[in-house]
Amino acid sequence: MARKLKVFLSYSHEDENMKNILDKNLVMLKRSDKIDVWQDRAIKAGEVWDEQIRRELEAADIILLLISVDFNNSQYIWNKELKTAMERHERGEARVIPIILRTCEWSEMPYAKLQALPTNAKPISSFTDTDVAYTEVAKGIRMLVDHMLST
Repeated sequence: MARKLKVFLSYSHEDENMKNILDKNLVMLKRSDKIDVWQDRAIKAGEVWDEQIRRELEAADIILLLISVDFNNSQYIWNKELKTAMERHERGEARVIPIILRTCEWSEMPYAKLQALPTNAKPISSFTDTDVAYTEVAKGIRMLVDHMLST
């Protein structure tokens, strides 16, 4: 059986609805057994959530940063998830992709140097038809997954 890539979703809980829609748009990659997607709602009762997040983040092949003002404002994301994600990206251990959910200022954030989705870093929320934006993001992720699995 071919290797599956592990995808970690880093997001603010204020963006949970948009995270859920993005996750649905990754169904083709999931059903074709190319990826497993993990997010903190998978933490089971009784598990130490901080440890589980750290383990999953360290194991991820792809880390999706779901960008919004709430993401940028989260101390936990800033101090734990973003720091680890960027360090792993710099070492070539994982690929980090900023997904711009909502309009916000992010030009000085550590992830600003990375190619973001959707194209031209246009926020998903600014699309007239957000299905177009989510599809574009899913296609961009699929292209990366296919590239990573072929090398």
